[in-house]
Amino acid sequence: MDKELQAEDLKDRLYAMRHSAAHVLAQAVLEMFPDAKLGIGPVIEHGFYYDFLLPRPLIPEDLEILQGKMQKIINQDQTFVRHEEEPERVIEFLEKIKQPFKVELAKEFISEGKTLSFYENVTRNGERKFIDLCRGGHTDSTKEIGAFKLHRIAAAYWRGKETNPQLQRIYGLCFETKDELQAHLKMLEEAAKRDHRKLGKELEIFMLSDEVGAGLPLWLPNGAVLVEELERLAKETEREAGYTRVRTPHITKGSLYIKSGHLPYYAETMFPPMKLDNEEYYLKPMNCPHHHLIYANRTRSYRELPLRLAEYGHCYRYEDSGALFGLMRVRSLCMNDAHIYCTPKQFEKEFIRVMELYKKYSAIFGVKKMVMRLSLHDKEGLGKKFVNEPKLWLQTEEQVRRAMLKTGIEFVEAPGEAAFYGPKIDVEVWSAIGREFTLATNQLDFAVPKRFNLTYVDTDGKEKTPLCIHRAPLGTHERFIGFLIEHFAGAFPTWLAPVQVAVLPISDNFLKYAKKIQRTLDRKGVRVMLDDSAESLGKKIRNAEKQKIPWMLVVGEKEAADKTVAARNYHSKKQGVLPLAAFVKMVVSEIKERKLPEGL
Repeated sequence: MDKELQAEDLKDRLYAMRHSAAHVLAQAVLEMFPDAKLGIGPVIEHGFYYDFLLPRPLIPEDLEILQGKMQKIINQDQTFVRHEEEPERVIEFLEKIKQPFKVELAKEFISEGKTLSFYENVTRNGERKFIDLCRGGHTDSTKEIGAFKLHRIAAAYWRGKETNPQLQRIYGLCFETKDELQAHLKMLEEAAKRDHRKLGKELEIFMLSDEVGAGLPLWLPNGAVLVEELERLAKETEREAGYTRVRTPHITKGSLYIKSGHLPYYAETMFPPMKLDNEEYYLKPMNCPHHHLIYANRTRSYRELPLRLAEYGHCYRYEDSGALFGLMRVRSLCMNDAHIYCTPKQFEKEFIRVMELYKKYSAIFGVKKMVMRLSLHDKEGLGKKFVNEPKLWLQTEEQVRRAMLKTGIEFVEAPGEAAFYGPKIDVEVWSAIGREFTLATNQLDFAVPKRFNLTYVDTDGKEKTPLCIHRAPLGTHERFIGFLIEHFAGAFPTWLAPVQVAVLPISDNFLKYAKKIQRTLDRKGVRVMLDDSAESLGKKIRNAEKQKIPWMLVVGEKEAADKTVAARNYHSKKQGVLPLAAFVKMVVSEIKERKLPEGL
């Protein structure tokens, strides 16, 4: 219990530091730009940000100036003093100091019946320095703010709407100690090198084109290999686990999504309807309604359950343009989807089997840290955000909680974040450098099967409604490959690498033997590239290393005479000469077993 309290105290202290740092940033900005209009300045993971409407665009040098101003404010040991005022006086004050965005927020808070409070920064001699509309959560003094650094400028629309003014957002990092800040900065530096957008371009994995549209990635040949290898892994695994594959169309009548209940909840993230034959058709945003129809194609017996329907289904979601980010947030996505229809008695076993699948995939990709997030409903959202079945919510949440405890996998609970039809598990993983990603989901659906009149004939001859588990262990191709690029820094394991072996003849005199090697590997299903260019051997090696090809085979006079290869591994940097047959056997085994590179 003491450890839990200490962790909670640390969390609260960090929140207060970061929130206070955001206020100090706003104070510094007003010193530099007296006419600045203040937006919002919330605490975020690892720090804070604040949005401003400024008279000119910020440049990186401005962050250094603002950092210095913030440090001066902190050194003044200013205190944070809370004030509460009557709503009318609040509006009058904010209008007087010409802060229109704060006026808008204040009016919204008043309409919601919330208390309006201010926090004022006051020096030790009583000088009033800065005041901001704020709910609270501050350190007592600016000197209690930990180590911080302003590190990024971005654009942001007010309230996230493109029709609103565009503001400038300043991001800051804040940690309790300088060592923690420095460690995070090093991680960010490494993350920049591993940025999937940068490496995706350099390694010719994917591209984005204005001619196609924002958020609609094109897979280049190397990217297509990654997609196909992931599908092969999923199909092999799911076949062994008793899944049946199905395929569904890319567009569907809107009436299907009204029936499923998706349209009222997800209309904002769906592409606009197309009018065809006096009907409205939508680009498919999810696969589940189609799988429900396949289940309902004929009468089902309890003997057929659990029925596991799987599909790498292509979906389309209209993400806000400001949220689009490389492969991580896109509008076209191919999902490792499946729906498991089962009886209530079968649920726990099936749910645990899915969680075991997540653990298996984590081991294959060298994911060392994985945390599950159990997303629950909240009473306030019933009938709005969540289906209005309070008893079923409590019952199914307890079912999922009990199943999770049996898996032994660490999980945290998150009220108010469930799917509209039931509780869910969101899977958070950490890459090789400690960067967090949310990649996959496992959901219990107790509501939608009823909407589709899905039934099975039970042992007593009566029709009953099955439960449905929605699961996507590999998430989408887009997000998962984006994660893998950063996780492996573009240096994929041999089984996943677009080119697995590069054959590098020292000169044209050894092309005949090099081509024999190429044919031998190709017949074994190895993706092999022969560099028969006129470049020097050194240049050929550098080119292969830039492409992060796992194996390089140098062949010259001795290798051709002895039927050997001089093999060099990109990951381990180990090299040695061995018979061609021995190398082929080794690399085929490495691919078949989906081995990880050394060090992961």
